[in-house]
Amino acid sequence: MGYQVLARKWRPKCFADMVGQQHVVQALSNALKQNRLHHAYLFTGTRGVGKTTVARIIAKCLNCETGITHEPCEKCSACTEINAGRFIDLIEVDAASRTKVEDTRELLDNVQYSPTKGRFKVYLIDEVHMLSGHSFNALLKTLEEPPPHVKFLLATTDPQKLPMTVLSRCLQFHLKNLTIEQIAGQLDTVLAQEHLPFEAPALQQLARSADGSMRDALSLLDQAIAHGDGNVSLDTVRAMLGTIAPSHLYGIIEALINKNAQAIYEQIQSLCEHGVDFSHVLEELLGLLHQMTLLQVLPNVNSSLFADNETPRTLAKQLTAEQLQLYYQIAILGRRDMPMAPTPRSGFEMTLLRMLAFYPETTTGEGSGGGSTGNHSTAHKPAASSASSSSSASSSSAATTLPTTGSAQAATHTADSSQTQTRSSAQTHSATANQPKNQAPTQTPASAYTQTPPKAPTPTPSTATQPMSQTASQQQASSATRPQSRTTRQAQAQISSPPQDQAATQKNAAAINTENWEAILPHLKLSGAALAVAQHCTLQSITDHLVTLQVASGQIPLINDRLTARFQEALTLALGRELRVEFKITATQETTPAQKQAAAQESRQQQAQSAITQDKNVQAILNTFGATIIPDSVEPT
Repeated sequence: MGYQVLARKWRPKCFADMVGQQHVVQALSNALKQNRLHHAYLFTGTRGVGKTTVARIIAKCLNCETGITHEPCEKCSACTEINAGRFIDLIEVDAASRTKVEDTRELLDNVQYSPTKGRFKVYLIDEVHMLSGHSFNALLKTLEEPPPHVKFLLATTDPQKLPMTVLSRCLQFHLKNLTIEQIAGQLDTVLAQEHLPFEAPALQQLARSADGSMRDALSLLDQAIAHGDGNVSLDTVRAMLGTIAPSHLYGIIEALINKNAQAIYEQIQSLCEHGVDFSHVLEELLGLLHQMTLLQVLPNVNSSLFADNETPRTLAKQLTAEQLQLYYQIAILGRRDMPMAPTPRSGFEMTLLRMLAFYPETTTGEGSGGGSTGNHSTAHKPAASSASSSSSASSSSAATTLPTTGSAQAATHTADSSQTQTRSSAQTHSATANQPKNQAPTQTPASAYTQTPPKAPTPTPSTATQPMSQTASQQQASSATRPQSRTTRQAQAQISSPPQDQAATQKNAAAINTENWEAILPHLKLSGAALAVAQHCTLQSITDHLVTLQVASGQIPLINDRLTARFQEALTLALGRELRVEFKITATQETTPAQKQAAAQESRQQQAQSAITQDKNVQAILNTFGATIIPDSVEPT
């Protein structure tokens, strides 16, 4: 007898030999013990997990000469013939090659006859999803009510393609993918029985490449034995599979940690010399990043992704959780874009260079009272000059006298007690921000603003082409130091603004028609959801300190404390006095600005359509060619 491949030689012959699938084995064993047998079984799962093997074991259990049992004897003629594939009452059908309805009818013509030798006539239909629709229809009646001596065993890798009428007539079992540990353990047993030397890490590599399939793992083991001349070593397996040593991946991670582009390029050159598949290298890199993240979160976990856990644990300590998540996401996107790259190497290189370019840095901002803004992951930026840092720190200290939340009125009252000092610091920083980077900041004495009104800073060459108001400069300088709320920035702008700007604001506020909501709306600097709600409101009343707006019930889900605060800030700035906003639901709402705008748009649309229709040239075309005007294609100018 010639050589028999390991996948066939080590096919399980009884339930005790099955690796994994205990949920299926237990259910079938109990059913056989109690003689509670279904007439049709459906086994689903990916390739190489044991669907056909389980079906053949059931056939032996049903036809063993010792009786119906969950442990066939493996000695009687029925068991030996089933193992050899020549039992006459086990009819195995490959549905992929017999898809026609004529084949199914021919198969069912013999169902009515009793088994020739065994206790049951077993029909094993593999890849049953390949049958045509007419074949399934021809099978339905027999599958639902077969003769007592007939059992149907169906196997498929794609149960979604089976009609529901077939699924409802079968007892379905789903076989799961095998774990890396289960596959590696079985390979260990096989090589021990075959008396062949091996290395345990090599079996782990084969088990990962098998992707949950025991048959694929045994086939790869056959190939590894031949490739290594009977010795299954890690180097042999890596050379056969085209994988790389973890040291290359560790070198890439170390280069990313050190931000060493030259080292990354040298690693890629080394990979090219080994002739590796860069898409596979990217998958290995994703696995390493995954393992490092696990070791960060669960330091005591023993990951099976790599045989060595100490080096990934050491590397994980040198990176933050944010950095690992960023690298993993970039690698995922790089794997997705790899087919679109000019070459696999260029796609891999760009992925690593993207990791290097977006290397996150941890920056910390400090506020009053010892508080900090926390760590923020930002793109890599060059270090700021010492003069700019000093100026930013001064502005940050001045800004901390203002509250970070609350209304504009609270911010104004808080700042009034130290208005002279705050105005001095803000003006000093504003002048510094407007100067070129190579020019030292101008020191302005605080007393200059305590006696006379402040003057706007003189524009420098860097800002001559794009003027910036004193308020905008101050806001820009403050935001560069630490995040601030909208209320804080607006209150700070009001405090530091010169008297002439305040007079201009009051003049503009006096020019607004407060009786007409449509007249107020253009002066409110609202956007997004706040603007949408404002366009669907109507003004009920406005007093010195309260604005009452009517809204329909459909707008209520959009109204919250944050949106109300935005309304109050916008109205306070536009009308020049502190205002509070209240929303009231109304069933009979007046015409809103949005409705008026829609009506005006509809009127313009009708006028445009009327103009097109009455045009003599258009009428001539319509009459000559029998054409029609598509209303949606007409747009008003």
